[in-house]
Amino acid sequence: MAELRTVYPFTALVGQDQMRLALELNAVNPSIGGVLIRGEKGTAKSTAVRALARLLPELEVVVGCHYGCAPRGDAMCSDCQARMAAGEELEVTRRQMRVVELPINASEDRVVGSIDLEAAIHSGQRRFEPGVLAEANRQILYVDEVNLLDDHIVDVLLDAAAMGVNVVEREGISVWHPSRFILVGTMNPEEGDLRPQLLDRFGLCVDVAGIANIADRVEIVERRERFEDDPEAFAAEWEEEEDKERARIDRAIAVLPEIQTSREVLEGIARLAIELEVDGHRADLVARKAAQAYAALEALPQVGMAEVAAVAPMVLAHRVHARPGQRPHDIAGSTRRILGEA
Repeated sequence: MAELRTVYPFTALVGQDQMRLALELNAVNPSIGGVLIRGEKGTAKSTAVRALARLLPELEVVVGCHYGCAPRGDAMCSDCQARMAAGEELEVTRRQMRVVELPINASEDRVVGSIDLEAAIHSGQRRFEPGVLAEANRQILYVDEVNLLDDHIVDVLLDAAAMGVNVVEREGISVWHPSRFILVGTMNPEEGDLRPQLLDRFGLCVDVAGIANIADRVEIVERRERFEDDPEAFAAEWEEEEDKERARIDRAIAVLPEIQTSREVLEGIARLAIELEVDGHRADLVARKAAQAYAALEALPQVGMAEVAAVAPMVLAHRVHARPGQRPHDIAGSTRRILGEA
């Protein structure tokens, strides 16, 4: 616990409500597909990501597994599956979820892992050196300045996030392992953008900016200084709020499969995508998942139009583009109008 108290508390963050909500929605349902946070430097993006990790449930992991496999379920690596099939009782331990950071200059081998081809040719053994995607399994994968990565590396990350599996193939040799993670990418739009095809594959997108309210800016400085002076004492101040938020996320994860979404709500989501001229169907799928996660966080038994409206701006921010001669869409206003008519 002392080590965790060196992390700034999630509930002590001032403002940036949409960013915090987007992170929590992905924590409740990682199949949403991650979140892209766009904004200027110094807006608590990396602080929020690291703070989220300490709110998430501890994981049961197989001791000695390179991928941190769960001791049961359908997402075990081939080594753990083979050990279980042989009748071995897997030793299990518990650990806190971590934030795994991807270096900006990472090569493809560093990301996906590498196969020792010489060993495979001479001994017939598939010797695999795990990469970042192995380390990130069941963790938070944080990619700062994702827009500066090579497009191919971003493709690899998004493929693994979508499939939950990393497959490495070299010279006819194939290795796979589970790679299920909460993907968080951050970027400063002034330094370049992602291709639209890559943007669309992030489940949610949030734009953040510096806070303009004087009282809030003063509060940010005062809290940060108290934290830097004595991290443990500051964390103790927020421990009750952290425990409440941790329990809220735990409950939401547990009840998520029970949250119902009516056909009427799905029709409202479809109408929203059609009227805002969103390409493809990914937005519809993400909107349903995000609205369900939001309902779970709010302890609601089913998704209503209000829950869709709450998540729609972050679902559509990177998918709705003004046509030539058009003004940028007011997504929140359009959502209220369209869903109000549903």
